[in-house]
Amino acid sequence: MSYVDCFVAAVPNDNREKYIEHATVSAVVFKEHGALEVVENWGDDVPQGEVTSLPLAVKAQDNEVVVFSWVVWPSKEVRDSGWNAIMEDPRMSEENNPMPFDGKRLIYGGFNTILTA
Repeated sequence: MSYVDCFVAAVPNDNREKYIEHATVSAVVFKEHGALEVVENWGDDVPQGEVTSLPLAVKAQDNEVVVFSWVVWPSKEVRDSGWNAIMEDPRMSEENNPMPFDGKRLIYGGFNTILTA
């Protein structure tokens, strides 16, 4: 089965276009290094919780929206190799493709796919 990386971040509303530009460059790089699919989602109906929620998890401010993204890989082995190449790719450097959000509040993780329907 495939392997999936997911990401959740708080992005300033005013940085929507910058985020799309950043994500577009990133998607090209990820796919060149083995990713099958890159999906980016701009929050629309993401409620603020009292105990836990996506906005709380990324400490979203009033002027920020939660973004949820995932990358599908054919396997963990391809993902691990791809990430090594991505981290060395100059297109992903802070100078060439700066993150338009606070990366310290980015949540991410890798998951083994157990079901697709």
